[in-house]
Amino acid sequence: MKKQILLPRFAKILEQLGENIKLARKRRKLTTIQVAERAGIDRTTLYHIEKGNSSVSIGAYFNVLRVLGLQDDFLKLAADDTFGRKLQDLELIGKS
Repeated sequence: MKKQILLPRFAKILEQLGENIKLARKRRKLTTIQVAERAGIDRTTLYHIEKGNSSVSIGAYFNVLRVLGLQDDFLKLAADDTFGRKLQDLELIGKS
């Protein structure tokens, strides 16, 4: 498997996601063992998720969010494509 390389500012985004997941787990008073078992992942994988590791599959991230009842947050990813809409609008304006 090829190692994912991220610029530091983008790695910080994943680190923040990991921290958010960890806080959500703790708020629910769930242990790492409970979450890992319910998500069908190894405890080490959960540790990597909570650290924001980019090499963990998106499916593992999703399963942890599902266990925490946060699966709908996944739908918010890339939902508001402001830049894409502006590009589309420019293309539509150019066709008039």
